[in-house]
Amino acid sequence: MKIVICGSIDFTPKIKEIADILSNQGHNVDIPLTSQRIIDGELTLEDFLNEKNKNGDVSFRESALRKIKDDVIKRYYNKISESDAILVLNLDKKDISNYIGGNTFLEIGFAHVLNKTIYLYNNIPNISYTDEINAMKPVVLDGDLLKIK
Repeated sequence: MKIVICGSIDFTPKIKEIADILSNQGHNVDIPLTSQRIIDGELTLEDFLNEKNKNGDVSFRESALRKIKDDVIKRYYNKISESDAILVLNLDKKDISNYIGGNTFLEIGFAHVLNKTIYLYNNIPNISYTDEINAMKPVVLDGDLLKIK
């Protein structure tokens, strides 16, 4: 199965771990471009987090400019359209259990509209768009990757 992993770049170490497990199970796996750059040593997670957290006009932060330059939203839409499923790696972040941020929510929406299977690593978080996530009928794995079929 071709699976695209979606989740916060903050989760890059876990993204790599999960991608390796899925690859060893015979799946073809795509991960976020920035995570791949961190894994390849082109960027450190610390530098990424510093870039993301710089003060200033939110619309012109370096992280937004990088997303525009790399066209990451359209790039990931295309990856999802070529996949069989997405796996949302929703771990704890910002005092939110099973965090799903803005980009990941978009990616879940892309997968839903494209009729792709949506797997959530953990349960749906209690956030302002919980109902919308529920409406897209994800399969909750409860951390068990063997449930991916």
